[in-house]
Amino acid sequence: MADAGGAVPLLRVGGLKRYFDVSAPLLNRVLERQPRLTLRAVDGVDFAIGRGETFSIVGESGCGKSTVARLIVGLYRPTGGSIAFDGVDMARLRTRRELAQVRRRQQMIFQDPYASLNPRWRVRDIIAEPIRAFRLIDGNAAILERVGELLRHVGLAPADGEKYPHEFSGGQRQRISIARALASKPEFLVCDEPTSALDVSVQAQILNLMKDLQREFKLTYLFISHNLAVVYHISDKVAVMYLGRIAEVAPTRTLFSRPRHPYTRMLLDTIPDLDMTGRQRTPVAGEVPNPINPPSGCSFHPRCPFAADRCRAERPEPIPLADGALVACHGVEEGRLPEDVRPLKAVS
Repeated sequence: MADAGGAVPLLRVGGLKRYFDVSAPLLNRVLERQPRLTLRAVDGVDFAIGRGETFSIVGESGCGKSTVARLIVGLYRPTGGSIAFDGVDMARLRTRRELAQVRRRQQMIFQDPYASLNPRWRVRDIIAEPIRAFRLIDGNAAILERVGELLRHVGLAPADGEKYPHEFSGGQRQRISIARALASKPEFLVCDEPTSALDVSVQAQILNLMKDLQREFKLTYLFISHNLAVVYHISDKVAVMYLGRIAEVAPTRTLFSRPRHPYTRMLLDTIPDLDMTGRQRTPVAGEVPNPINPPSGCSFHPRCPFAADRCRAERPEPIPLADGALVACHGVEEGRLPEDVRPLKAVS
């Protein structure tokens, strides 16, 4: 299905779900008369990512954003819903060859560069692994030449390929991870908090590198983060997740200048007001509910200052707004939020 502009998104996710059985062992449940317990990590997520776009997912720890990333790259199997890459439903790919053709075009950059690199391998072998796995280049000499090119692309020297991961700093290791991700010539990179384990000064270097590589290789990013400053710097669109569902999706500038969902507003109010505008701020209050036993209706209603009876009884569905945003909030739909949170006229 094409977007309003007629282009087919590179990635489209529809009704995506992933549930985990977190029950006690069968014997314990029988003896202690315990029910089965299900953790709804992702509970019906919809979004689309256009070619060349950086789409970010933000939210508090445990909201399900990293689970979405792992579902898209195939590390988890969905409980329900669909994932379509370049118009191809991933669930319909049966043979190993069909899967390999799609997987080559997708790669992932993990959060911890200390854990995602094999400490027993030299860097040249780490980066060459995707090249050999997908049989992109024949001959060791040609493969090593390609490894040297990739190292130069990420700001390292070809001679660094002879070293082991422990000989590098955290920022350099993440550069190695990026080089490995680029080795299969992908079009789509899933970045699961790739800068959160790094110092602030190094974070900026890695983000600038990723933006340069995106322009050079025409890459599309799904960027997972809890750092709003990082998301603002790198994103074209942002989705805000809460307890396994998307609360709001909007272009980055729209989301940061005029957030609609009360949860988005609370998240943004955690950013320090360096300009000292004096605007009234609503801090994030309360704790995230237990995802094994989520609240009825809108899952945010126990923490929401604008919750009404309908919020406690009926789960909101995303509604489109005039500026291209989507928001799942009864208060927004009914226009009963304060003026600075109220949306533009909804699209019919």
